[in-house]
Amino acid sequence: MAAILLLLLLTICNAEAQQGQSTINLGSSLSPTTNSSWLSHSGLYAFGFYQQANGYAVGVFLAGIPQKTVVWTANRDDPPAPGDVTLNFTNDGGLVLQSAQGKETSIASPGGATSASMLDSGNFVLFNSKETVWQTFDYPTDTILQGQHLSAGKELFSSISEYDKSTGLFQLAMQGDGNLVQYPVGTTDPQSSYWRSYTDRDGDNVTLCLDVNGQLYLLNSTGTYLTNLTQGGSPTKDIVYLMRLDADGILRLYSYNLHQNGNLSVLWSSTNDMCLPKGLCGLNAFCVINDQQANCKCLPGFAAINQGNQTSGCERNFSVESCKSKDGSLKYTMEEVLNTEWDENYFSHLSSISKEDCKAACLEDCNCEVAMFNAGECKKQNLPLRYGRRSLTDTNIAFVKVSIITANTSTRIRIAQTGSEKKLRKDILIISITFVVFGIFMFVISGTAIYRNHIYKNRGRAYTRTFNNRYIGFSEDVAPQSFTYSDLESMTDGFKEELGRGAFGTVFKGTIQNGQKVVAVKRLEKLLAEGEREFETEMKVIGRTHHKNLLHLLGYCYDGEKRLLVYEYMSNGSLANILFTPEKQPCWDDRMEIARDIARGILYLHEECEPQIIHCDIKPHNILMDEYRRAKISDFGLAKLLKPDQTKTFTGIRGTKGYVAPEWHRKQPVTVKADVYSFGIVLLELICGRKCVDWDLPEEKAILEDWANRCFEAGDLDQLVTNEEVNKKQLERMVKVGLWCTLYEPSLRPSMKNVLHMLEGITQVPIPPSPNSFVTTL
Repeated sequence: MAAILLLLLLTICNAEAQQGQSTINLGSSLSPTTNSSWLSHSGLYAFGFYQQANGYAVGVFLAGIPQKTVVWTANRDDPPAPGDVTLNFTNDGGLVLQSAQGKETSIASPGGATSASMLDSGNFVLFNSKETVWQTFDYPTDTILQGQHLSAGKELFSSISEYDKSTGLFQLAMQGDGNLVQYPVGTTDPQSSYWRSYTDRDGDNVTLCLDVNGQLYLLNSTGTYLTNLTQGGSPTKDIVYLMRLDADGILRLYSYNLHQNGNLSVLWSSTNDMCLPKGLCGLNAFCVINDQQANCKCLPGFAAINQGNQTSGCERNFSVESCKSKDGSLKYTMEEVLNTEWDENYFSHLSSISKEDCKAACLEDCNCEVAMFNAGECKKQNLPLRYGRRSLTDTNIAFVKVSIITANTSTRIRIAQTGSEKKLRKDILIISITFVVFGIFMFVISGTAIYRNHIYKNRGRAYTRTFNNRYIGFSEDVAPQSFTYSDLESMTDGFKEELGRGAFGTVFKGTIQNGQKVVAVKRLEKLLAEGEREFETEMKVIGRTHHKNLLHLLGYCYDGEKRLLVYEYMSNGSLANILFTPEKQPCWDDRMEIARDIARGILYLHEECEPQIIHCDIKPHNILMDEYRRAKISDFGLAKLLKPDQTKTFTGIRGTKGYVAPEWHRKQPVTVKADVYSFGIVLLELICGRKCVDWDLPEEKAILEDWANRCFEAGDLDQLVTNEEVNKKQLERMVKVGLWCTLYEPSLRPSMKNVLHMLEGITQVPIPPSPNSFVTTL
């Protein structure tokens, strides 16, 4: 009944579509220079050629007003057609664009159409015995006309400009959850959205409608009006309404009075903040308002990539050299950018810190390129920065690392040395004597400590083996707290509530800070060689890391033979728990964001840590999910730390069957590409929502990696996601990334940086080679 009601309401929305039509017969044609369009009955709308750049495009436009306004474009991302093309309504009922050389480009090929008509509603329709078989209203580009609707699952994409109708930077999605949401093109990550209707809990099959009276509203499947974006007025044939996602990323409702030779008038817009649309200014640039217009500015030390296109973003205007340069010819300083906000993608978070200390912390950290400071919170980030905008109410300060040349420094030093040679010799003598005395003193202290350790080794064993920050490698801002065993026994209520069990120990739920903070306590149970090694590795690895996609170590216990680790509590458990449980399984968009989270964490281990870290056991059970379903990598007990001059290591096989890279079995040296392979397996599991090995399935489907390869080569990726609707282009891109990551030869697999760029749509994904072929590495 609800579906019938919705159909009736949408029919009312579309009532104007059948009014005022002129018939176009099979065999009719158009050309850009003669007979260039088919007009509607009243002459208000036209379907045909319009000029774009140095050629022509095919579309629907308002022809009856001085300001020709394009409302629909065919094949909008194709290059402009030359003046000698022909648009044919063929005898088999298709619309085809034919070049002078005979090359054909299809615009519509529904089959069986016998006539066409440009309606006064702005809808161009192909009919079969008066039944609609194809219409432009079903394939909107950037505009919705009165009487038209945007149903669940449909999208609008902005144009590049008013004069170039190719796909632009922004999209409007009528989502399946009922929300009408605006995003930058290429992502449906909720954190990247910049406007929404907040109707995600108001019913299924929500539709956006624009009535003939200018009322813009959302309607659910039961016929309930969820929200009126505009109130509308009395219907009149003198006024035309249209809603457009403009090139600047703002959604606007326009009206035009047919009896007044004016411009389109704005009746409503999704925002008045011209800088709100994310992505307007490109990477490393931020949006500012000048004279009621949005303008893009580069970060200090950066220049526009394309001076004629402010959306192109910015790049450094200096060469990047080692921040630890020894010759003194280059050094860095920090430039401030006030009152700006950016997309958060920090790798280190410092709390209760001053502005100057935040600046110094980034300046001294070779991995830090930008630091965001606000109210005592300091967040270190890498480039590129995105979604920047200036807001005078925002108190955030961005510190940007830029270079300055110090060409005269060495000259000044030499002059100073020449003018004070005697003083310098005297200073050297004093310093030398001081070092000798200090050395003797430290020798005595060390001898005393060794003796005391020998005498009291049994009584003081726990304290002599305590892991201090220098031994483990903790930075001061992330140093964990030391606990006694009795502390942790009390915190866990006698290790009462078990959260999980692994190869080396059991995890229990506990609380700290007088019960105010929930934690997870891992008690290692296979001590001696294996358990001790895992404890030390976990401590050393986590002591060097701090990233939002890595599990945070809060404390530890080294008490006699007892070894325990205290972590932040992850309320959603492991990725395995939610991915392989049908009723908990996240939707496609959430699964792809989880994949990007994992990739960011691994990239940090591989390229942003000193030294490099190979995790060696990436799998869903070691990916934990916080309350916001943000993925965090855990369990570093099998990790390998590479020395500064190392890129590979020889070690015994480690990891979990199904996720272990082939080179482990071949006893070859292991590199960071082993983690890339494991990530590829996890990515395929996220795509398909199933385990990598499942012998309950038919034999050809049991091993996911092989099955994905076969489906890709057969061009039948739909078999990988049989229970949900997925964007085909996204699916293909993600599968290709997974297949690149799981190639047999490590050198062929992409780096994690390239993997993340491919997942985010920053770089194109080439066709992956057949598993047995040899190609150049990514």
